[in-house]
Amino acid sequence: MEAAAAVVAEKGYEAATMAEIAARSGTKIGSLYRFFPNKESLADTIVISARENLDTVFDKFDAGVHALSIRTLADNFVVRLVEQVFAKPALMKLMDASVEWSVKREEFKSAALRRIARTLVIHTPNLPQNYAEDIALIILLNAKAMATHQNLRDSVLREFRDMTRLFLQSRLRPGRGASRRSAN
Repeated sequence: MEAAAAVVAEKGYEAATMAEIAARSGTKIGSLYRFFPNKESLADTIVISARENLDTVFDKFDAGVHALSIRTLADNFVVRLVEQVFAKPALMKLMDASVEWSVKREEFKSAALRRIARTLVIHTPNLPQNYAEDIALIILLNAKAMATHQNLRDSVLREFRDMTRLFLQSRLRPGRGASRRSAN
């Protein structure tokens, strides 16, 4: 798995080959095919592992999220998503792969959106679910952008963090979500 992740991170999903993954891992190609019948199944395993990590990270986060300030909530979203979920370059390459290779990738995106929305509702119980889902999409896209560009200067990363804070402060103020949705 480590060899597969390294090859996908370096070359992207489309350019990665089972032969190169086998060579990188010091495994015979036949042995690799015994466990993974094709490149898609190997990529699915990487995504499934990331999904399990997502659930673990958010289970811990959700346990104490109700007591956080909005600023701390925003900072925690950035840390958890960028540093703990999207920190694996292979996952980022797989999420951006142009081919429609996997249902697992779409399941991962949907799960990430659901987990973020759930956390928002735990933090702000009067937040309508559909509004939480809208906010979750923005947070996910913001975190993905930060994770994709990990070589950014610290000043740019601070701007991303500040943007997330300001966005959540503007959306989670008491009464904001309920009044906005009832007006639409």
